[in-house]
Amino acid sequence: MSSLVVNTNLDAINAYNNLNATNISLSQTIAQLSSGLAIQTAADNPAGYQIAQNFTYEINGAQQAINNVQNGVSLVQTADGALNQIASILQTMDQLAAANSSGGTTDPASVAANQQEFVDLQNEIQQIASTTTFGTQNLLNGTFSNEIVQVGAFATVADQITFGVSAATVGALGVATGSAGVSIGTVSAALSALASVQAAISTVASMAAGVGSLQNELQGIAANLTVMNQNLTAAKSQLVDVNFAEATTQFSTQQILMQSGTAMLSQAQQQPALVLKLLT
Repeated sequence: MSSLVVNTNLDAINAYNNLNATNISLSQTIAQLSSGLAIQTAADNPAGYQIAQNFTYEINGAQQAINNVQNGVSLVQTADGALNQIASILQTMDQLAAANSSGGTTDPASVAANQQEFVDLQNEIQQIASTTTFGTQNLLNGTFSNEIVQVGAFATVADQITFGVSAATVGALGVATGSAGVSIGTVSAALSALASVQAAISTVASMAAGVGSLQNELQGIAANLTVMNQNLTAAKSQLVDVNFAEATTQFSTQQILMQSGTAMLSQAQQQPALVLKLLT
C-alpha cells in the first residue's frame, strides 16, 4: 500500500535508479559505437577480455611467423640461385675435362686454353661460394648450419624448423685449384678431373634438391599460417568487435529511456508537493 509522504520519495528514488542504470548502459553503448569495440577493458567482459588477449598474441605471433617464413623462402631462393649457377659452371667444366681427356684429338694450344678456362671456372665457383650471403650470413661457405626459423606463434619444437646448407666451395666439392687440386693440363689429369667434376655435379644437384624441398615446405607453411591467421582474426572480431546494427538499436532505445526517465524523475520529484493540498 503506497503512502503520500514527504521525507522519503520512493517513486523518485526508483526513477533515479532506473535513470542511472540507463545512463550507464547508454555510456557503454556510446563507447562501443565510438571505438568499434564491444570489449575495450577487462571490466567490459573479463572472460572475453582474457580470450581476446590470447587471440591477439597468437595472431601477432602467426603474422610474425609468416614474415619469418617469407624471409626464409627468400633465403633459400638466394642459395638455390647460386647453386644453379655453380651447377652450370660445373657442366662447362665437365665439357672441358672431357675435351682434354682426348689427347689424340686435342692440340697443345687447345689443352692450354681449356686448362686456363677450367681454372677460371674453379675461381668463379669459389667466388660464388664465398660471397653468396643473405643479410650478413654466408650461405655456401659451410658456416650456415643448424639455423632456426620460427614458423609458429609458440615456443615449441613444432613451431620451429632447423636447417642448413652444405658448403659449395671448390674444396668441399672436390674440384679445388692449386698444385694439389684438380687440373686438366694432361690427359691423365683431365680423366681424373672428369670423375671429380661429375661427382661435384651430383653433390650440387643433391644440395639444390634439398634447398628446393625446403622452399616448398616453407611456402606450404606460409599458406597454412595465412589461413590460420585469417580464421583467428575472424574469431577475435566476432568476440570483440561491435555489432553496429544491434548497438545502434540499443542506442535508440536507451536515448528514449533517458528522455522518459528524466521526465518521470521530474514528475516523481513533484509528488510530495501534493501534501500541500492536504494542508489547505
